[in-house]
Amino acid sequence: MTIYADTNFFTSLYCTGPNNAEAVQLDSSIKSSSFEGYPITAIGRFELINALQQSVFSTRQGVPGVRLTSEYALVIEAMFFKHLATGQYLRDAACNEAALEKQFRALSHRHTAKEGFRTYDILHVSSALVLGCDTFWSFDAKAKKLAKLEGLAVN
Repeated sequence: MTIYADTNFFTSLYCTGPNNAEAVQLDSSIKSSSFEGYPITAIGRFELINALQQSVFSTRQGVPGVRLTSEYALVIEAMFFKHLATGQYLRDAACNEAALEKQFRALSHRHTAKEGFRTYDILHVSSALVLGCDTFWSFDAKAKKLAKLEGLAVN
C-alpha cells in the first residue's frame, strides 16, 4: 500500500478537532508495517502552512471547529517540517511538473464539469497518481470522491 494523504488529513492528524481520532488511528495502523512515509509535495507543504494560518483566522472569527492560536500553529508547522526533514513518516516527493500538468488536465476534463471538483482536489489526486500511490487519505468528501473515481482506495 502506497498512501498519499492530503493536507486535510495532516491538519486532522496534527491538530485536535473532529477528525483527529480517525487520523491518529489510520496513521497508527500503518506505522507498524514497512511504511516508507507519506510523500509530501511542494503543493502539500504550501497548503499545510496556509491551512494552519486559515485555522488561526477561523478561530479569531469564532468559527466552530479546530481551535488554533497563532503560536500553536507555528509549533505544529515546525513539528511537521522537522518530521519531513528527519524522514519521520514524511518524505519529500517531487512530482514531474509536465506529468502533473498532464494528469491534472485529464482529471479536470474528465470530472470537473460533471462533479465540480476544486483545483486542490485535482492537484492532490493528480499528485497521488503521478507518484504511483494506490491509496488516498483525506477527510474531504469531494477529494475522496475524485480519488475513488480514479481507482484509488480511500479511508
